[in-house]
Amino acid sequence: MAAFVLIPGMCHGGWCFDELTGGLRDHGHRVHPLTLTGLGERAHLLRGGVNLDTHIQDVAGVLAAEDIRDAVLVGHSYGGMVITGVADRMPDRVAALVYVDAVVPGNGDSCWSLVSDRERQWYADVEETGYATRPLPFFDARATPHPIASLLQPLRLTGDPAQVRRRVYAYAAGWDGESPFTPVYRRLREDPSWTTHALDGGHNLMRDAPQDLLKILLDAVEPHAHPSSATAVIP
Repeated sequence: MAAFVLIPGMCHGGWCFDELTGGLRDHGHRVHPLTLTGLGERAHLLRGGVNLDTHIQDVAGVLAAEDIRDAVLVGHSYGGMVITGVADRMPDRVAALVYVDAVVPGNGDSCWSLVSDRERQWYADVEETGYATRPLPFFDARATPHPIASLLQPLRLTGDPAQVRRRVYAYAAGWDGESPFTPVYRRLREDPSWTTHALDGGHNLMRDAPQDLLKILLDAVEPHAHPSSATAVIP
């Protein structure tokens, strides 16, 4: 039995992993789909000081409180920032990192520095308080504004991210238009220390390719037992 900790992307809450959570639990695993501070059912906690460190502490607190020692951290999109920070601070409690169409930051990177001008224009569209970026119009109705400080704050790493030996990247090959994650995927697929997959779905792979994503997560703890069937060749 593994312990999966699922971290959503911008503006989303743990609800976005509902189907994936059910699938993992059906296979006997512990699953913790988290909603980060200032979002979803925790939107009432939004303040100007809610930043990347806050979200890293959200996850670190769960690992400590639930006594999770072999966590599989799964980060979607912005969640890649969070799981990288958690693994750096608590490497003895992390068994694997799975990035789901996500940013893969290094020391000193922020979401702002890693994305294109198109994404920065979205980030700058803040609500009236100035604390948070508005959800995009096509997001799920449950989406809430995302703390902008978490997008601007650089990640500070003290160790080598490669200390977590199992690192997996699931790339969404079915974007409507150019994907900002294509350069990340192309770089990582040439790195033998990474396992990469390209799935036929849009950015929200939890919705578009849940069964294939489930197989990837199961394979992260049971290597080669659940090979993913939906792959695409990206030139």
